[in-house]
Amino acid sequence: MERNCSRIHQETIDMRLTFKELQAQLQAEWGLEQMFNGEGYDICVVPSLTMDRGEMSLVTGAHHYEERQLFALMRLRHPGVRAVYVTSKLLPDLVVDAVLELLPGVPTSHARRRLQLFDCDDASDRPLTEKLLERPAMLKRIAEQMRPGRSVLICYVVTELEKELSERLQIPLLGTDPALGWWGSKAGAKQLFSRCGLPHPAGSPLARDLPALARATATLWQEQQRLDRVVVKLNEGFSGVGNACLDLTSLELETCQPQEQVQRLISALGDLPMPAPDWQTLLNNQGALVEAWVEGGDELRSPSVQGTILPGGEVRLLSTHEQILGGSQGQSYEGCRFPADGAYRQQLMEMGRKVGEALASEGALERFAVDALALRQCDRWELKAIEINLRQGGTTHPTMALNAISGGQLDPTNGRYVSPTGGNLYYHATDTLIEPALQGLLPVDLIDIVAVAGLHYDPVRQRGSVFHLLGCLSEFGKIGMTCIGRSRAEAEEVYTATVTQLMAGAKRHQNITG
Repeated sequence: MERNCSRIHQETIDMRLTFKELQAQLQAEWGLEQMFNGEGYDICVVPSLTMDRGEMSLVTGAHHYEERQLFALMRLRHPGVRAVYVTSKLLPDLVVDAVLELLPGVPTSHARRRLQLFDCDDASDRPLTEKLLERPAMLKRIAEQMRPGRSVLICYVVTELEKELSERLQIPLLGTDPALGWWGSKAGAKQLFSRCGLPHPAGSPLARDLPALARATATLWQEQQRLDRVVVKLNEGFSGVGNACLDLTSLELETCQPQEQVQRLISALGDLPMPAPDWQTLLNNQGALVEAWVEGGDELRSPSVQGTILPGGEVRLLSTHEQILGGSQGQSYEGCRFPADGAYRQQLMEMGRKVGEALASEGALERFAVDALALRQCDRWELKAIEINLRQGGTTHPTMALNAISGGQLDPTNGRYVSPTGGNLYYHATDTLIEPALQGLLPVDLIDIVAVAGLHYDPVRQRGSVFHLLGCLSEFGKIGMTCIGRSRAEAEEVYTATVTQLMAGAKRHQNITG
């Protein structure tokens, strides 16, 4: 009897599918967030920020960013879809319901019945996926909720940990195999841009220590006719926290011999104000490169284009944006405006399409984004591709929010977003509204303030604000929001009014408690 049980157990182990075999189960319609008309399916959302912990420590309230992917629950608009959402700590009902209430045409109670919440009860700064893999009993309970052959795993980013999670749950993962992660690195992106024939800033090969990086900088300085500035980029940095500008003019490289040039560059790089404090350790681990700093002209902007690759290889563009950058060196992502300027939107979309098709040919799946620089010379704009993101990012959830609450879609011919009534919609979104006056406010307080001010998104007027990162509010005075309007000017008006009313409401609450 024992031998028979052992044999059955071994056969069960042998029958487990590999990651590649699981990926083969994916259906194209599972990659769609809208217009799904087929048979129902189950989604398991694991919003783990499985990224460098040193860089993540620079993001205020990073452990609350697991909330951002709640907009993936917009798929619950289809009555045949069921969802499991996993977090490190239990999400308050108000935070979840604030998203479900945005779904048009679906009662919140109906969507809520098809949603199961799981949490690890672990607030440590380790990636959520790592915590999950340590809890086999929890994995078993999650797997029991998912219908075999009709389930898909959705993650913020895909690493070897998410790949292991897919195999442990025996659920296909809608995302790019981490073996293809090279194409989302800084060096890999430059290689892909060259293959696609896309203009991009001149740059160096990858270097893994300060002397090599200094030599690469000296070579680039010579080849590009003595640059005034370069940008140093960690190969796997994100949201600008792995980027830093290096001013070369003060080094007077033209006055010394090559060996002295390298020594001066080593010293300057050693003092580089990189946002990531342990960047030299990361340099050794992942490498870095230098790029020519794009400057000149009459105006410089930072647009981006976002797309998705469906199972089967079809590429669909989702949005274009004007990125809002800040931080001490203007390299950190702070928000975005949708859509990108019409003067170069078509060119930007073509850039995204070329990159998406190249990534699809390599086997990539789901979200990708291309960051660019737009340089204006008189009335002509020139675009340069600079980075590729093979994951969800700061521009993902605003697009999800707009899709969820409006029921519209992107017009692929011009990049405008068309509402069901035929008008166009615009938005201004941010993850980084941080004000000390907001500290101490609870999510319910914020909802009260916005309701009184009439700033919540109104589907009839097609304007208003949608909020996320509610968990950051009380502790950090930080909130994320997507402010929607029927014109670019109206979206900006909604954004300004929302900030003004939040501050005024916070002051009233302080007076009450005082």
